[in-house]
Amino acid sequence: MTNNAGEEALLQLQDLLMGTENVEDFLGQLSEFSAATLSHAAGAEIECGVTLQRRKKTMTVAGSSPRAVILDRIEQSLGDGPCIEALRTRSVVLLADVATDPRWPAYQQQLAAHGCRSTLGVPLEIGADAAAALNFFAPGTGIFTQDIIDEASGFADLAGRSLRLAVRIGTEQSRAEDLRAAMEHRTSIDLACGVIMAQNRCSQEEAMGILTRVSSNRNQKLRDVAADVLRNLTDGTVRTHFEA
Repeated sequence: MTNNAGEEALLQLQDLLMGTENVEDFLGQLSEFSAATLSHAAGAEIECGVTLQRRKKTMTVAGSSPRAVILDRIEQSLGDGPCIEALRTRSVVLLADVATDPRWPAYQQQLAAHGCRSTLGVPLEIGADAAAALNFFAPGTGIFTQDIIDEASGFADLAGRSLRLAVRIGTEQSRAEDLRAAMEHRTSIDLACGVIMAQNRCSQEEAMGILTRVSSNRNQKLRDVAADVLRNLTDGTVRTHFEA
């Protein structure tokens, strides 16, 4: 993949990523884009399925067409094949001719029955606990030349980088949201302590002790007890259920 082609593909992948809500939606769009890109490069109709691996289990999650999904699921039903091998070895796996390759006879027989003569499995790294593979299907042999394999590998590398960035951004956003929520809860607890200190003329430590005891007695989270105290202030009746 040339630099210009790589930059253009990366921009298109980023557009796809921005237009989807989660990883599996992105993989669905990716299968269509991958099939169209390789079909154009090879001058032949190539279809693409996407296999997702989580906790060592694999499943078909997307396809460029309903037929691509069916072809990808053949491998899932048998539990082995070039796509699963690509995930296992983290390397590109070519099945150049279903009629002559000796590795997966049952799988190849079913592919031939569906009019598929060759396949290409390309791994795609997502994160620490997940990976995916693009499973390309061609109606003839000799279509997956070295140039096409290089094109698919470069494309998958760009897609993997985009996905890993998205996963990291999502993780950081989640952490930021958790921190913001924790700060909000901390603020409500501090305010509730202030209310109890004023109403019971006690120290902050004693007020926190009161909140903690009520939380334990009610089997209620501390932040929820604090929220109850603050709600009592806003309903026009300044009171507390707690005694120092």
